[in-house]
Order: sequence, then C-alpha cells, then structure tokens
Amino acid sequence: MISIVCEQPHVFKFAKTEALMPKEGEAIVAIKRIGICGTDLHAFKGNQPFFQYPRVLGHELAGVIEWIGDNSFGLKTGDQVSIIPYMECGQCIACRKGKTNCCTQMNVMGVHIDGGMQEKISVPYHHLIKTEGLSLDETAVIEPLSIGAHAVRRGEIQAGEFVLVIGAGPIGLGVMSFAKQAEARVIAMDINNDRLEFCRRWADVDYTINALESPMEAIQKITGGDMPELVFDATGNARSMTDSFRYPANGGKLIFVGLVKSEIVFSDPDFHSKELTLMASRNATKEDFDFVIRSIRSRKIKVDEYITHRSEFKQMINTFEEWLSPDAGVIKAVVEL
Repeated sequence: MISIVCEQPHVFKFAKTEALMPKEGEAIVAIKRIGICGTDLHAFKGNQPFFQYPRVLGHELAGVIEWIGDNSFGLKTGDQVSIIPYMECGQCIACRKGKTNCCTQMNVMGVHIDGGMQEKISVPYHHLIKTEGLSLDETAVIEPLSIGAHAVRRGEIQAGEFVLVIGAGPIGLGVMSFAKQAEARVIAMDINNDRLEFCRRWADVDYTINALESPMEAIQKITGGDMPELVFDATGNARSMTDSFRYPANGGKLIFVGLVKSEIVFSDPDFHSKELTLMASRNATKEDFDFVIRSIRSRKIKVDEYITHRSEFKQMINTFEEWLSPDAGVIKAVVEL
C-alpha cells in the first residue's frame, strides 16, 4: 500500500506500508478522493498547531468500503462513503453532552493521527456516512462544508440579520452559503478581488468588501451604521482575528472559525461596552455532515465550481507547492485515486 507522508515542513515522500488487516468495529475503505485544505497547507509549511511530524495528511475524504463486518449502520461492501475524521473518546464531558467535535482527547485524522492521503484506511463504523446518489467529488467536500455549517449553527442566525464573513477561502465560502440559506444578509470580506467576485457568483452574497480599502466605513455604510449582528472570521490570520473585534454590532456575536498558532489580544472595555459574545467553532458533528449532504442533494451547493484544481495521487507531490501560490487561484484542490 502506498502513502504520501509529510516528513517535515516542505517535504513530502511516498512510502510503502503493509496491507491493512480487518479490525473489529472498523471498515477498510479504499480512498478515491482527497480534498486539500488549509490544515494541510499549514502543516506543509510548518505552522499548524497541534501537529507532529512525520504525518500522513488528509481528512477531506471520499471512498468506497472494501471490507466491513456485521454492523447496525446499514453499511456494506461497495458503499460509497464520506468519513467523519474527528476521532472522539466518547467518554469526556464534551462527548457526554454530544459535542464530540471538541472532545478533550480529540484525534483529528491528518493532524493528530495519520489521515487519508493513502490508498486505503481503516475507519470505525460510526465515522462512515453513506453518500448514495452523490458523486465522489461531492462526497469529498462534505467535510470542509460541514465546518462552515457547524459555525453557522453555532451562530444561530436570524433571518434578515447582517452577517459579515471575513475570509473567502473554502471554509469562509461555506459559511457564506449556509448563512444565505439561513436568510441572512451576507457581507463577504477578503483582500482578493477575484475571490470576492467568486463569493458573489458561488455563494450569492449580498455585498463584498476589500479589507484593504477602508472596511469599517464600508461596513457602516452597508448596515446603516448598526454594524453586523454576527461576524465570522475564517482567515486563520492573527491580525484579521484581532481586527475582527471592531466589526460586530453592540450585543452581537464574533465567531472564530479559523485557527491560528498565536495569541489574540483585544480591548476589554470595548468588548464589555458592546456586550459581545465571543465563540469558537471547531470541526463539525454528524448532524452538520447530514445537513451538508441534504444541501448538496437539493443543489443548494454548487460543488462543480467549488473544486477548481485537481491532481492524480502519483503527481500530487509535484503539484502541491503550486497550489500554495495565491496566483494559482485555488479554491478547492482535490487529489484523485
């Protein structure tokens, strides 16, 4: 079996491993698609939190069950599946409350444990979701879109509210799309005008703002001086996340979707005077995966446009660094097996 291992920052290598043997409670899944995300890029560049080398990356996955034992989930050999890559303990306070996405002993595939950038993986039955009727491409992007869906669910958007989404990467785009489904008035903010145009076309946002061009004035104008009720920062950039405290309305919410290996500092008097709610949004749950699957099936999500770049598995090492360049125009890259 062949894997791609990130041995250290900026170094990928192919590795041969032994064939997988069946384990009780786990299925062997042949990987068919691997989505590339910000976590993979940060790990490759050496600035991903909670990360150790060497590591097999990859947690946005589509596959086909190659072997599975008796189970109560209705899964069988040959089923096409999405994989929930957040391996929870099932016993901690978060898990007991159904918040498996922030388990105290969390092991995320491709981060804390080896991921799916290999020909086959072994996965617990309850982390597999059948995706009958969806394409392999659609199945591969369920996970990153679920991150956005989870953030929007955390925000509890009310119809008609102004929602500012900072960062027009794949996660931010998902937040925008699901905020629109919640009937919000969505403002997209980024530093790349091409990305902002994509936000209008793909996520149908109501307004766009270039963050380099007096964003406060633009936000005030759009909201009539009230400012947005909700602000989602999906940049994973410390400066952006620090600046984002300026943007919510009094009594509003700020939700950090992106993760940064840094400290974030804010003015407590301003924070208190606005009585802001600061929230983190981490990973996703099965409920979010199911919601995204329904959205794709109902054609509320346009996956064909969301995926902009591709590579075959054997060519990925030679292609990966090209995807790091802003000039490449990558929204979502997918590796095919």
